[in-house]
Amino acid sequence: MIVALVVACGLGLAAGLRTMTPPAAILLARHHLLAGLIVGVAAVGEWVVDLLPTTPARTTPGPLVARVASGAFVGWLAVGGTTTTMIAGGIVGAAGAMVGSLVGYRARMAAIDRFGALPAAVVEDLVSICLAMLAFVR
Repeated sequence: MIVALVVACGLGLAAGLRTMTPPAAILLARHHLLAGLIVGVAAVGEWVVDLLPTTPARTTPGPLVARVASGAFVGWLAVGGTTTTMIAGGIVGAAGAMVGSLVGYRARMAAIDRFGALPAAVVEDLVSICLAMLAFVR
């Protein structure tokens, strides 16, 4: 159970960085190929849209709610088992997404100041992808 909650938290953190990457990873890990591919295309689209100057900050209400919902979804799926454990996974995933969103935003702004927008975005994408690989652990 503890390992499952750690995985749920890690996936939630990834959802805080990129909304669609963890759901794509967990759907593919669970062999839901069509859904995983569709969400995977959305994840790639999110990586591109993230680079646009008109994209709102992840801390504004709309993007933040989407990231927390994504974290809850992947946390719920990662834990599995009984209804109680799945709810716990959803809560842990949502909390991880909130932390990932807020900390990720500050880290991204600092990285932009130091290295520029594109390198900061690419590193953030890679961190999100690496965290999303936790979906394959469970």
